[in-house]
Amino acid sequence: MQQLFSARADRRLRFGMLAGAIGLGALGLAAWTLARSDRAWGVGVAAPQPVPFSHAVHAGGLGLDCRYCHATVERAASAGMPTAETCLGCHRQVWSVSAQFAPLETALSLGGSIAWSSVHRLPEHVRIHHGAHVAAGVACGTCHGVVEAMPRTVKIETMSMGWCLDCHRGAVAGSAAARAGHDAYTHFGIALPPLTRCSTCHR
Repeated sequence: MQQLFSARADRRLRFGMLAGAIGLGALGLAAWTLARSDRAWGVGVAAPQPVPFSHAVHAGGLGLDCRYCHATVERAASAGMPTAETCLGCHRQVWSVSAQFAPLETALSLGGSIAWSSVHRLPEHVRIHHGAHVAAGVACGTCHGVVEAMPRTVKIETMSMGWCLDCHRGAVAGSAAARAGHDAYTHFGIALPPLTRCSTCHR
């Protein structure tokens, strides 16, 4: 049978196939690395806000308690965001003439809320209950970092499923508050689902 390709063409074809396979592998590795990078998860990126806000000034400099603005953090799934009324409780007296607070007055007069941009946005199928975490003794800084030192709020952790599971796997063993809560339930014969069960965090 007559050879269709010369030896030289055969070598080029083999080299091209090898180079293509290596290129695809490198492209896949680059995509995998990028998808797991902090940048892909928005770590260190501040979200634009309708009103300039600095945790460094309010929580750090003035010493405001987190619960003043995040009023439902101890009892609800959502920590709650400050309303225009909450902000204007102080800012009608302090810096009230500043144009940067105009969106607060507008929101209050329309009876609406401020459209804060979430820094820690999670997928729709993920649920996190702030009240449950606070009751278990998890400090705000564990997930959110030292916000009282942040002029602009940024995400400090990926909040990926793997990151959450690292904490959930050691929660009962590690925290005295979590152990006490767990023991109170088991004392009365109530079985708690493991923190690593899918339905604990996923709808």
